Amino acid sequence: MRDGINSSKPNIGYQLSDITAVVPARNAARLLPECLSSIRAAGINHIVVVDGLSTDDSREVAARYEATVLSDGGGGLPLARSLGVAAAKTPLVALVDADVVFPAKVFAQLLSEFAAGEYVALQAGLLSVSGTGYWGRALVFHHRTGRSRWWFGLVATLFERELLTTIGFDSGFPSGEDIELRWRLESLGLRTGVSRTAIVEHRFAGDDFEFARDQFLMDGTGLGLMIRKHGWRGARLALLPITAAGRGAILSVVRGEPQWLPYFASFGWFNYVGMKRGLSQ
Repeated sequence: MRDGINSSKPNIGYQLSDITAVVPARNAARLLPECLSSIRAAGINHIVVVDGLSTDDSREVAARYEATVLSDGGGGLPLARSLGVAAAKTPLVALVDADVVFPAKVFAQLLSEFAAGEYVALQAGLLSVSGTGYWGRALVFHHRTGRSRWWFGLVATLFERELLTTIGFDSGFPSGEDIELRWRLESLGLRTGVSRTAIVEHRFAGDDFEFARDQFLMDGTGLGLMIRKHGWRGARLALLPITAAGRGAILSVVRGEPQWLPYFASFGWFNYVGMKRGLSQ
């Protein structure tokens, strides 16, 4: 126990029936069938879909898979996750983005590793895929070759529900909440990680410039918010976009794929635009 946080070791007797999958969804009707069917096929009995005022039939799709459907009232991703976790009755929750598909047995593999490694939170490894558009393929190149692929996040993550309920999300982070939560968990000495063996398919919902730009802006805003909150400790995060862009550009050239150079230039630029927004909020 640290600062009122229960950091007891996970129970190795956990079963798949002890997991509730929490899936935020906003206009995700196209993605939800594969996501939810893969969760059901894995043996997960409890699914909560938190809808973000979708204008498509996301709610109806979720209901077809016998999910409990809630609404976040348009409050954003951190609120959606919080509402889903609060509605769960099981000792574990899996935070699952709607663009994730679990291959057969991967949920069981993730649970086994979670228990054996005495984690409080463990993310599945991500294998990114996209459509045929330039920006989607560039995102895949970046995510498959970048170091951030193995940074702990919340895309497909198994968590102790009581701990997550207690520690919660910082409401000041509409984006970048995954980095902020990771830093708090690390400061408490709690073990998190990313699996190298339990790998899920991460499908980008778009493959055009607007989709990629929005990803860059959100990432940069989250970094700006982290710097604003943590001051000098967080200042080093200002180097991440230029470092990642430079590394990606070099890899593009070394691998004989210079077509990705415009992508990495845009990545760096719009991350810093987003960072400025985060710093000014």
